[in-house]
Amino acid sequence: MSQVTAASADTAAGPATSPPRLAVVSAIGVAQIPAWGSSYYLLAVLAGPIVADTGWSLSWIMGALSVGMLVSGLASPRVGHLIHDRGGRPVLAASAMLLSLGLLMLGVAPNLPVFVAAWVVIGLGMAAGLYDPAFSALGRLYGEDARSAITHVTLFGGFASTVCWPLSAFLVEQVGWRGTCLTYAAIHLAVVLPLYLAGVPREERRAPDTPTGAAIPAGHVRPEQRLAFVLLAAGFTLASVVMTIVSVHLLTLLQSRGVGLAAAVALGALIGPSQVGARILEMLVGRKAHPIWSLVASTVLVAIGLGMLVGDVTVAGAGIVLYGAGSGIRSIARGTVPLALFGREGYAILMGRLAMPTLVAQAASPSIGAWLLGGFGSTATLAFLCGGAVLNILLVLALLPTALWRLDTAA
Repeated sequence: MSQVTAASADTAAGPATSPPRLAVVSAIGVAQIPAWGSSYYLLAVLAGPIVADTGWSLSWIMGALSVGMLVSGLASPRVGHLIHDRGGRPVLAASAMLLSLGLLMLGVAPNLPVFVAAWVVIGLGMAAGLYDPAFSALGRLYGEDARSAITHVTLFGGFASTVCWPLSAFLVEQVGWRGTCLTYAAIHLAVVLPLYLAGVPREERRAPDTPTGAAIPAGHVRPEQRLAFVLLAAGFTLASVVMTIVSVHLLTLLQSRGVGLAAAVALGALIGPSQVGARILEMLVGRKAHPIWSLVASTVLVAIGLGMLVGDVTVAGAGIVLYGAGSGIRSIARGTVPLALFGREGYAILMGRLAMPTLVAQAASPSIGAWLLGGFGSTATLAFLCGGAVLNILLVLALLPTALWRLDTAA
């Protein structure tokens, strides 16, 4: 596609009406809190009450979440195409309706099959409404200037567990787990859907891509960029496995090392503030640097933090803070690095392609973690996770030549 054609496509795809940037970012950011809290983080609080009320096995209940994440991964490429073609507004609005429907199904589920089917619907809502589609929507709106918007959205999202875990616990005590699901369903319709409709600008539908000759279709990387894309996808997927295992099994890992339950919970609570603090620091200090350096910092911090957990348990607190900081920065890099490496054109499609292996791996990660713990123990499991984090550093370092070459070319 010629430069003139590409510019025309960008203009045609631009917002027909543009609310202030702060309003757009705030609408998407606030919506991320219940979106994460009522999907990915929901069963952390509700699993126990569901088991006690229904008698369904915990493995099946948590397995339903894995089904949702698997569905989310499989649907992500299609979501990326929809955002590329139609903009983020209709997709994000659809996510609110899908999450509401899925939570309604959870709240009235008479048996386990309906419960699992509800998570299929929630998985579709996650594919259309969590970080990757939110970043894609911002990238389509603001192009290479979307970095600060992505960072601000992750600041909101970092409070999802902080807000929704206590809220879920309160609701369970007041109205039971079913009432909690129904309450979240109402929140998505009454709060999240209006936020998207009012705060995210409507965009004109993009004309279908009609590449001619040697032109590269939108969402496809050039031949010289394929290695960088594979390295980035591999790094994101590996990091997803490591971090999901840690998030699901951290308390077990700590207790197996001799840490009491109350102390383990207190240590785990350090992750959220560490994530948010690191994102603020990245926003203040790292915004002028190439995003690849944020990704490097993220991988190094995660590896050092996990290495400290493998060692003396007395430094577990410092290790968790460093791990949490690396995890927080990674959420930003997940949206900004692909934009910097591959550009605005086709960004939403590329984000969907990158999300698929990441989310599919996330679906399997809790079971992988349980197998490692059962077969090798906590110390070996932590060593395995640390080794994965070190390997991730090597994958990111291999990306540096491509990132710096693009930076030099742009300059």
